[in-house]
Amino acid sequence: MLRTPVSQRRLDILEWLKDPAAHFPPQRHGDLVEDGVTRDAVAAKLGVPRQVADSHLALLAGIGLLRTRRIGRRTYYRRDEVRIAEVARMFEKGW
Repeated sequence: MLRTPVSQRRLDILEWLKDPAAHFPPQRHGDLVEDGVTRDAVAAKLGVPRQVADSHLALLAGIGLLRTRRIGRRTYYRRDEVRIAEVARMFEKGW
C-alpha cells in the first residue's frame, strides 16, 4: 500500500473525529470525546477489516495528526487539534 498521508478514507476519519459522538456509537470503555475511538469503531464505520483501519490510524498518528491513548488492551484515537492547525498553517504559507 502506498503510504501517503492524503486519501479520502483518512480525510473521512479526521472529519469524523472532529465530532466523534455524532459519528460513532457509545463505547463500553473510554469517552468518545475525551479518549477517542477504537480502531474497531473506525473499521466498522469505514466498512473495512480492522487491519485496514489500523494502517490508516497508524499513519495519521505517526505524522502527528492523531493522539493515542491506551485503556486496558485497546488503543483509542482522537484528533490532535494543535498539530492539525500547525499543518494547516504550513500549507497556507505555501510550504
